[in-house]
Amino acid sequence: MNDRSLHYRTCPLCEATCGLEVTVEGDALDGKVVRIRGDRDDVFSHGFICPKGSTLKQLHEDPDRLTLPMVKRDGRHVEVSWDEAFEEIERLMLPVIEEHGRESVAIYQGNPAVHNHALTIYGRALISALGTRNIYSAGTVDQMPRHVSSGFLYGDPLAFPVPDLDRTDYLLMLGANPFESNGSLATAPDFPGRLQAIQKRGGRFVVVDPRRTKTAKAADEHLTIRPGSDAAWLAALAHVLFDEDLVDAGAAGEHLDGVDDVRRLVAPFTPEAVEHATWITPEITRRIARELAAAPTAAVYGRIGTNTVPFGTLASWLTDVVTILTGNLDQPGGMMWAHPAHLPPHKVGPGRGFVTGRRTTRVSGRPETKGEFPVAALPEEIETPGPGKIRVLVTVAGNPARSIPDSDRTEAALASLDVMVSVDPYLNETTRHADVILPPPSALARSHYDLAFYGQAVRNIANYSPQLFDPQGPCEEDIIARLALVASGQGAHGDPQLIHDLVLDSVLRAAVKPGRELEGHDVAELRAQLGNRSPADRALEAMLRSGWAGDHFGARPEGLSMELLEAHPHGIDLGALTPQLPGLLRTVSGRIELAAAPLADDVERLQRWLDEVPDGTTANSAVLVGRRHVQSNNSWMHNVNVLVKGRERCTLQVHPADAAAWGLIDRGQARITSAAGSVEAPVEITNDIAQSVVSLPHGWGHDAPGTRLNVAARRPGVNSNVLTDGSMMDPLSGNAVLNGIPVEVAPAPPRDTEASNTESQQESETV
Repeated sequence: MNDRSLHYRTCPLCEATCGLEVTVEGDALDGKVVRIRGDRDDVFSHGFICPKGSTLKQLHEDPDRLTLPMVKRDGRHVEVSWDEAFEEIERLMLPVIEEHGRESVAIYQGNPAVHNHALTIYGRALISALGTRNIYSAGTVDQMPRHVSSGFLYGDPLAFPVPDLDRTDYLLMLGANPFESNGSLATAPDFPGRLQAIQKRGGRFVVVDPRRTKTAKAADEHLTIRPGSDAAWLAALAHVLFDEDLVDAGAAGEHLDGVDDVRRLVAPFTPEAVEHATWITPEITRRIARELAAAPTAAVYGRIGTNTVPFGTLASWLTDVVTILTGNLDQPGGMMWAHPAHLPPHKVGPGRGFVTGRRTTRVSGRPETKGEFPVAALPEEIETPGPGKIRVLVTVAGNPARSIPDSDRTEAALASLDVMVSVDPYLNETTRHADVILPPPSALARSHYDLAFYGQAVRNIANYSPQLFDPQGPCEEDIIARLALVASGQGAHGDPQLIHDLVLDSVLRAAVKPGRELEGHDVAELRAQLGNRSPADRALEAMLRSGWAGDHFGARPEGLSMELLEAHPHGIDLGALTPQLPGLLRTVSGRIELAAAPLADDVERLQRWLDEVPDGTTANSAVLVGRRHVQSNNSWMHNVNVLVKGRERCTLQVHPADAAAWGLIDRGQARITSAAGSVEAPVEITNDIAQSVVSLPHGWGHDAPGTRLNVAARRPGVNSNVLTDGSMMDPLSGNAVLNGIPVEVAPAPPRDTEASNTESQQESETV
């Protein structure tokens, strides 16, 4: 019997960064996972684990996970060697670039890329090698409003504050369901436990949501709101604070510009004026504003439900405005900023500021935000003839065929590309269109450090996880490096070390630039002091050792190093969040610019909407919202049996009164129709959703031919993004509108028996 060993690592499957204890039998070459449970000694999660974390074993052993590259030949994907795969990319890609230029190339990066420090570090190298400005990501179907509002307020789109959950007395939460999602844009293992701790110490948390979610049921109070009206209601809260002389910005006040401008902007949004649009009474609005102002500490947290709507950026901005006006920004128990260990100390002084629209999309003139274009505009950029038409697409760790709006149009666009290359472990709804698929190693066959999520953590933490098993192919940084070499014309057999050296040198040059602690040091000298690790880990080591908490290459022996992290497998606690103003500010003025012109201008659009929004809905009409389940995150998790077994979860939730009016029966089929398309889904009648609102979860629809997702194909569900309209965006951020979609709902017509049998046979043959 092989020896068993214990290993500790951070779960990479969502933003919570929970610690895992992994029992392994055997060695790194042919070992097997015996058990995964929560790491009780983890300094951040203290043993908490959700159902997803324990399935890293199943994901590692999934027979559908690709281990060799695949090339499409005669319409079918076949396995090839790694050299053959890169030769095929060179053969296909370079002639198109030579004929049509670099503007014919685009890249899409999915959200798993930010769960992976190798892809985070190497992403810029690939973009530079592709030489394109056609950059797209999952950010514009998710959190881009948060980046844009933070950019305008603080000068840095990554500087969004997070709720100081462990010290707050009052939490107002909109459009978030952390009992199911584990939190987002606020890294907090055991988010539910932290919410319950607020109550145990005598505080309150209030949930604002059109659904009575699991989080809402645990809250002290649940307010039902019309989907998409969050910005109007938050503006009413700000109005009350001004109207009742409750504004007190506290310590942040000395850094504020634009308070009087905000007073003027929110003046029309009285609690009475917004009631019909928000469904929240004036009495409740005034009470919540007073409670926020009176609480010893308070935080206002908005998430996916407030971001993926037509006024996402305004809603995100106004969560911070209300926080600021009540004196809760940058204060313990309020909204604060993490300071991840790999970043340098903040330097006080003005910055370059933040702008959008430095360029626009070719077809509909959509402005860029944070260097990328709205992904909802990608299909038209592929379809529309003319100079700049996208002909080559590289996707990295994403499934846009299911995650972006107007899925039928998106799939047709993907199928029409001249060349498509995907870095992905699965043959899924997106990669089935790829000419070449390059599979990365499993999560257990790579090291892990949360570069992205420690920047939004509710406590400053550092935790490094070495790989458990030898990868079955090249590591991610080698895959990206070889792809970059091909894209830049250096050949399919170029040496990836060329890219590794460029990436590492760029990190080290940043560490020694003027104003940094290592200013004046020689890059070659620092490089020589790095350990014998993988290329991505060497770059990570350079970042950590030169960061504010690092050992500065020996100058601060007590500081962080890779050796110190490896000696602390349960992580290192760097302490509670601390005030970061004014050093964090990067606005041109060096101050918080509370009423930047683009935000102020968009308030006029919000006021017009408020005047035009109807009081109710018409017969059979509703608005569609999404939802999450604790056993799901990204679409590829639907291929793990333990996560999808049990009762059907891809259902249309409907209020009983609506079901009766529309002639729907529980577990019967409904047809949902929008301006973009139509789907059919089983009905789930529940009092946990507001009248005139229906809900479908995202990420389903696994019935496409040509995929290799055997578990998912047996329970495919329906794709909610068939119903979303790619032309509907928040104009400030380019974020797609995925919530509050107008739909009509009716009983699905009876299906033809012969056609149903034929479809069932086809599905069986696909599986």
